Amino acid sequence: MRVIIRTAGELCVTVGTLIVLFVVYLLFWTGVRADGVMDGQIDLLREEWSRAGPPSGASPAGPGGPKPYARGRPFAIMYIPRLGFTWNKPVLEGTATATLKKGLGHYPETARLGQRGNFAVAGHRRTHGDPFKDFPRLRRGDAVVLTDGTTWFTYRIDKGPHKTVPSDIEVIDPVPRTSGYTRPGRYLTLTTCEPEWGHSHRLIVWAHLASTQPVEAGKPEALRR
Repeated sequence: MRVIIRTAGELCVTVGTLIVLFVVYLLFWTGVRADGVMDGQIDLLREEWSRAGPPSGASPAGPGGPKPYARGRPFAIMYIPRLGFTWNKPVLEGTATATLKKGLGHYPETARLGQRGNFAVAGHRRTHGDPFKDFPRLRRGDAVVLTDGTTWFTYRIDKGPHKTVPSDIEVIDPVPRTSGYTRPGRYLTLTTCEPEWGHSHRLIVWAHLASTQPVEAGKPEALRR
C-alpha cells in the first residue's frame, strides 16, 4: 500500500510539474518568441520604407488603382497610446492562425487603411505576444494611430469595448449595425477574444478616421508625449 501511495504521489508531482512548465511556456516563452517575430516584421517594414519603396505587402498602383495587400505580409504599424507609449504592433494582411502569430491581422474583405469603408483588424488577447491583453481599457476618444510609411492615420474610438459572439460578423460591415454609425465613412474596427483566456465571445471597438498627415510632417499629436 505504501508503495502505491508513494508512486501515486510521485505521479501527481510529475503531472503538476508538467502543468506548471506548460503554463510558463504559454505565459512567457510564446510571448518572448512572438515579440521577437513582431519586432522583425516592423524592422522589415522600416527597411522597405527607408528604401522609399511601396508599403510592404502592397503592390504598386496600376491602371485600376491600388492592388490588394499580399496575404501574410506586413503593410502598416499600429500605435495605441492608451496601451502604452511603447506599444506598437505590425499589421499584416489576413487573419489566418500563422499570420496572427506575427502581429495583428487585417480582414481582407474590409477596406484598405484610410479608405472609405471599414478597415477591420483582429488580434490575440492572450498568447503570441498578448497584443490585445489590455483591450478592455480602451475608451471613447482614445487614439489609434497607424502608418503605412508615407502617411499617419489617426482614428478616434467612438464605441466599445462591445461584447458579442463570434458569429456576429456584421461588426466588420462597411457600416456596422451596432456601432452607432448611420452612414458610410472611414471607419476602423478592432476585434479580440473574450474572456481573456477563452474564445466564446468577442470584444469590439469602433473608431472613425479623425485626421491624416504625411510622415514628413512628424508624429501626429496623439503620439507626442
